[in-house]
Amino acid sequence: MAKVFVAYATRTGQTKKIAEAIAESLKGEGVDVTVENINKIKKEGDLAGYDGYIFGAATYHGEMMGPMKTFLFMAEKANLAGKVGGAFGSFGWSGEAPGRIFDTMKNIFEMDMVSSPLKVKKVSVGNGAQKAQAYAKEIAAKLG
Repeated sequence: MAKVFVAYATRTGQTKKIAEAIAESLKGEGVDVTVENINKIKKEGDLAGYDGYIFGAATYHGEMMGPMKTFLFMAEKANLAGKVGGAFGSFGWSGEAPGRIFDTMKNIFEMDMVSSPLKVKKVSVGNGAQKAQAYAKEIAAKLG
């Protein structure tokens, strides 16, 4: 059974809800999932032992949240090259964070990323829940 680690940074709780929706869908695909707020991850060793990684953060003032930047610097030391990856985030207006996280995972960490980052305003608005489910299926398929 594939194992995936979902780590998120949230300001209002929306990114956490997206993380939970992705995790629920992955579990439905037979994937073992761990979901964690990045504030609880203290060292790169905490990321060991997973087949895939999905990182997410809200966009705040046109940027990813500061704690996510710090987390990504730490995660760079975790040797995630070749692992399956995905990035997601919530946003109010612009939504840059998921793309920046995605690009870091792809270009710096050299991960095997899904097609694109997931941007959702809220799981409860529009088709946010369906987008999260479809993203989880794409990740599950890439895991094999």
